[in-house]
Amino acid sequence: MPGSGSCGQKHPPFPLEEAEILLQAINASRRRLFVITKDLRIIAANRAVRERHGGELVARVCHEAFFDSPEPCNECPALEILKTRKPTSRRLDEWFPRGGNNLCLHASPLFDERDLQAIAILDHPLSDVRESERHISTNFLWEPNSFFVWNLMLSSADGVIAADTKGKILLFNDAAAEITGYTVDEALADLTIDKIYPGDGAREIMRKLRSEECGGKGKLKNYLVDIVRKDGQTVPIGLSAALIYEGDREVASAGFFRDRRERLEMQRQLQKTQVQLHQAEKMTSLGKLAAGVAHQLNNPLGGIALFAQLLLEEHELEEGAKKDIRRIIEDAERCQTTVKELLAFARQTKQEIRPCDINETLRRTLFFLEKQPLFRNVKIQEDLCPDLPLVCSDGQQLNHVFMNIIINAAEAMEGQGTITLRTSVVPGAESVRIQISDTGPGIPEEIQPVIFEPYFTTKEADKGTGLGLSIVYGIIENHHGTISVDSRPNEGATFVITLPRVQPAATQ
Repeated sequence: MPGSGSCGQKHPPFPLEEAEILLQAINASRRRLFVITKDLRIIAANRAVRERHGGELVARVCHEAFFDSPEPCNECPALEILKTRKPTSRRLDEWFPRGGNNLCLHASPLFDERDLQAIAILDHPLSDVRESERHISTNFLWEPNSFFVWNLMLSSADGVIAADTKGKILLFNDAAAEITGYTVDEALADLTIDKIYPGDGAREIMRKLRSEECGGKGKLKNYLVDIVRKDGQTVPIGLSAALIYEGDREVASAGFFRDRRERLEMQRQLQKTQVQLHQAEKMTSLGKLAAGVAHQLNNPLGGIALFAQLLLEEHELEEGAKKDIRRIIEDAERCQTTVKELLAFARQTKQEIRPCDINETLRRTLFFLEKQPLFRNVKIQEDLCPDLPLVCSDGQQLNHVFMNIIINAAEAMEGQGTITLRTSVVPGAESVRIQISDTGPGIPEEIQPVIFEPYFTTKEADKGTGLGLSIVYGIIENHHGTISVDSRPNEGATFVITLPRVQPAATQ
């Protein structure tokens, strides 16, 4: 092999037979091995190198001979050795894409006593490098007391995942398996970290880990993010993570995370309870106000009706005057009826579930609304099923539901349009359907999923609190019913409510 004796190392010479066998083994190897000088000229190459690149290689500059490049390769391992005088490795597909083929080059300095004489370079399959990195990355687990650390991680109630710099999973405990839906064996075999985080989630986490913005470089604390389970379901988690270093070199990352679904559900239930308490306080105040108004109005209205009746009975009056007095009595009685309805509507102590006629409840709601200024140019159409079964409900609460939706519809139409009320029996189901439709501009598709959430509103700050539909949703849910909205741009909106019907035996 030309130049094979120029390595310059001063060791006891091999016996001739041993040296020949060694040279034959190097030539027979499928791995490419070559030796270059400090000025990057090839002084020796085995058969695999010559077969791959052909021609005369000795004395040629390596980057010209191998890659037909006038400049040294990016991050050339030989140049790195000239600076550090230490062995190094480079993945070929990273530092010179044209020569990739999933290989890594390992370069070693060759010394004559203390002077660097040459550099030997050998390629490796990338799989060998990954296994080496895996060994380095998991080395931190086998330091003194690491058996305790290892078992602590595996038995942790939090999910624990460690991955190498390419995202391959190195550690995956049972809690991580439960949260993600992957088995431990699946994760360790072929799962990469980017499959767990949607989109650029994994890249964004690594960016934060390498910055100073989230607890210091190499640390990430209490980061809220979503992951994707094996079945495609999105799970919100709270993540704390850290980078793992071998000296100054980043070799792995580890993350501890906890499923936040239960916590978020508790927060949702708490928020729902707060909204219900707010509504209960508001209804209590309205009830007190209505009772006061009824007391203040009923006495004078009763007096008006009484004295008008006395005028009819005790005085001889012209027919025209009698007609006017009768009109006074009728209007006074109508006012008394309105006050009674207001008092009945606003009275809300404890929830009273009883068989209820939905058609009658809708008519009661319309009684209050039809004469309001907002409804002056709104046409109300009724398509009510005459044989509608009763439902188990609190009539006052349903009044509030229907009034809220109908007022919203009138406001959306800006007081111009048609509101249609329909009731029907759901085919094949033990429930009743109520539909409230309008001819307004509709509800944008992007906000339809959130219109029932507390404090969400499209109204101006002084015109709405965002609690109306969330309270409606809570009332229907408490009645074991459902509510949804169907809307398209410029085609109006339809709110659909279903409530369980009363069984015949319960009605009796």
